[in-house]
Amino acid sequence: MSHDAMTQGTHDGRPASGGGGRKRRGAPRKRRRGLKITLSVLLILLLAAGGTVYWLYSSLDGNIKGVDIDKALGDDRPEKLPTSGQNLLVLGSDSRAGAENKELGGGGNVSGARSDTAMVVHIPEGRTKAVAVSIPRDTLVTRPECTKADGSAVPSANRVMFNSVYSQVGPACVVKTVEKMSKVRIDHYLEINFAGFKDLVDAIGGVTVDVPQDIHDKSSGLDLTKGPHKLDGTESLAYVRTRHGIGDGSDLGRIGLQQQFLLALLSEVKSQDLLSSPTSTYKIANSATESLTTDDGLASLTSLSKFARSMQGVDPASMETIMLPVAYDKADPNRVVAAQPQADTLWKAIREDATIPESAKKSPATGG
Repeated sequence: MSHDAMTQGTHDGRPASGGGGRKRRGAPRKRRRGLKITLSVLLILLLAAGGTVYWLYSSLDGNIKGVDIDKALGDDRPEKLPTSGQNLLVLGSDSRAGAENKELGGGGNVSGARSDTAMVVHIPEGRTKAVAVSIPRDTLVTRPECTKADGSAVPSANRVMFNSVYSQVGPACVVKTVEKMSKVRIDHYLEINFAGFKDLVDAIGGVTVDVPQDIHDKSSGLDLTKGPHKLDGTESLAYVRTRHGIGDGSDLGRIGLQQQFLLALLSEVKSQDLLSSPTSTYKIANSATESLTTDDGLASLTSLSKFARSMQGVDPASMETIMLPVAYDKADPNRVVAAQPQADTLWKAIREDATIPESAKKSPATGG
């Protein structure tokens, strides 16, 4: 799929499951929502700041790719937070560039990418806690007028699927779309692709998860029985991406698996005591940075490490996770839209660096 292709279906180009007028049911009611693979990037930033000798990092510097977000967005942006807090947009992309990513993404002659996972991570003043808001990829949004990397303009469009913005225009337009819908200023941008996630899990040595029910997903080839399983990188990727093998087959329905895997990943890292092992830390950091893209402000090990040190007081395992409150779209029950007034209340709290009310965490689409 080229970057200019209009994408209104699911990740693999097929319509989202549950066609016709049938509404999805059975999504998890958990308040804490899964954020999938990209939260591991933040974990790596914290690990990288944990006392490893700087010369180990210097060899990683060339791995990181930078995007000049500020230049692409210009001056028409929301105000920065009134405090020293920070907001990050973290994306997990399904890039198919390169043989390994094509294989992991399901094969096929696909050259483009979509933002398979997106979350706004808010780090309040004091940086002792964090809140992450995931944006479902099937959310219908208004894409603002954007400029591509080649300088050509792309007009605004209504009711486009959120995860299609990346493939249509690129990462800077994803940032602009999030800023327009939330009125929240995004200070930094991080992206990790399929291959980076696979290599990260393999570098850790696999992650053990307690599979809640038998999963037989013909689309991904994932075949697991209920109970504990230690998954390698390829299996982990299939696990967090499965939608046909569990629940109602919806994108919202698999969020519970993603959250479970994230906690298992964090537990695995903690059990290995990687902070005391520079060699292991370097191996994992190398796996992450090889597939890492950031804004220019973080696109070096020096900047990345400095930012990580500023976040040392944040425990990723205790990070509050919220799904953007959504409701099924009335015209297309296979898509969702931001639920009001919950969504506006949530974004307002982040803009003011304030505590998010419980009422702003309830999503009509999941019954939560």
